[in-house]
Amino acid sequence: MQQLIRTLMLTGAVLSASMVSADENAIKESLKKSMPSINPESIQPSEIKGLYEVVVGANIFYMSEDGKYLLQGRLVDVAARTDLTEVKMSQTRKNALAKLGEDQMIVFKPKESKYKVFIFTDIDCGYCRKLHSEIDQYMAEGITIQYLFFPRSGKDTDSYKKAVSVWCASDRNAALTKAKKGENIEAKDCTHPVDAHMQLGVEFEARGTPMIVTENGSVYPGYLPAKQLVEVLREEKGQ
Repeated sequence: MQQLIRTLMLTGAVLSASMVSADENAIKESLKKSMPSINPESIQPSEIKGLYEVVVGANIFYMSEDGKYLLQGRLVDVAARTDLTEVKMSQTRKNALAKLGEDQMIVFKPKESKYKVFIFTDIDCGYCRKLHSEIDQYMAEGITIQYLFFPRSGKDTDSYKKAVSVWCASDRNAALTKAKKGENIEAKDCTHPVDAHMQLGVEFEARGTPMIVTENGSVYPGYLPAKQLVEVLREEKGQ
């Protein structure tokens, strides 16, 4: 969904339970009529009176209680200096990754795992290759890395086909490491999650690779060396 507006700063209160049901129905009917392909997972009052938060996959947008107007952007609590939308989106990202499942990712796990991150990667991306070339450093810090593919060139390109071949290899971890070094790997095809990875990347608003997502659902675009990443993860856990 294209961005309609970037920020919204208003104040308000939550509607009564009786109004919630009626307004939810109005929003559902509006979406069904104008955007039938959208199936919201939840519709609930936002912090602003008359404005509802609508969750679709890992995306969040807002609609007026009568379903006539849609806003997409960040809802900010000015006094608290808190991006309320990001707080909610962190949870939707966690839910989306859990729904996909670890068995649909390529996992590099240290002997003692202290932290876990999800990394959207492109085999032909320079900084993705740099990150993977230092995989032993991440392992030494106790960071489990769960890779998802996000070939920036798009579907059915060379990068996409390499991702599929890696997934279909008998040893995916070895094949990924080989491909990241720029070495040729055997072209293969099979049932794969690459398209699902790419769709998730779009929902997470990936602008490039690597893109790191923490267990808390926070996003860090770009390459972070192991020492820097572990500091971020410690801070998230309050260590």
